Amino acid sequence: MLTPARITAIAEIGLCSGVPTQLAVGAALRVAGVPMFSPAGGLALPFVMALSLINALLVLGLMIVLTRAQGQSLSHLWLGHRPVMREVRYGALLIPVVFVLVVVLLNAMRALAPGLHNVQVNPLEQLASTPGAAAMFAVVAILAGGVLEEMQRAFLLHRFEHHLGGVRVGIVVLSVGFGLGHAMQGWDAVVGTGVLGAFWAVLYVRRRSVLAPMVSHAGFNAVEVLRVAVWGL
Repeated sequence: MLTPARITAIAEIGLCSGVPTQLAVGAALRVAGVPMFSPAGGLALPFVMALSLINALLVLGLMIVLTRAQGQSLSHLWLGHRPVMREVRYGALLIPVVFVLVVVLLNAMRALAPGLHNVQVNPLEQLASTPGAAAMFAVVAILAGGVLEEMQRAFLLHRFEHHLGGVRVGIVVLSVGFGLGHAMQGWDAVVGTGVLGAFWAVLYVRRRSVLAPMVSHAGFNAVEVLRVAVWGL
């Protein structure tokens, strides 16, 4: 039954999903004359940076306002009660684990389901084609990706856990959504990021702190940008 609490939770999930804010920011940037594409036809790094960072700030602000409006604790939601530095170290230790997981998963998909590799050149990897571009894109990948997305995941999971069928439903729905959000990178990327989303969601639920998944996610993103910048793979 759609109770007021459930309706509110659905509205908050939609508002903080990043979709409406990205659409609004993207439209504003285009009106301001910021080109979405580079002369070569790929995504323009200034547009991607502005879109990602402004959207991250908007979503973060919305989550803070909505959490406080309901009398909930931001510290309890995002940090829990575990020692901060222990969570940071644990997250750092998980970076190579995540990297190996992705390598094994992608290789398995290319061997068993090669049709999933339907995008030959990842459009986001083209943004890290030079050292300077790679450094700027790394900032986006770490802040708008690793940091904001894990805070966002915890916020959305909280809504599912208390109002929309439980935390397991939240993990499935959010992981599918996280994967589909990377569709422009190919179906193999959709599956891979979906699995990673589930991994980081379970990690948060087990530890009740965003720090380990945040450090793990941000570190993985940084390694990926470095890999592309150095080896171009």
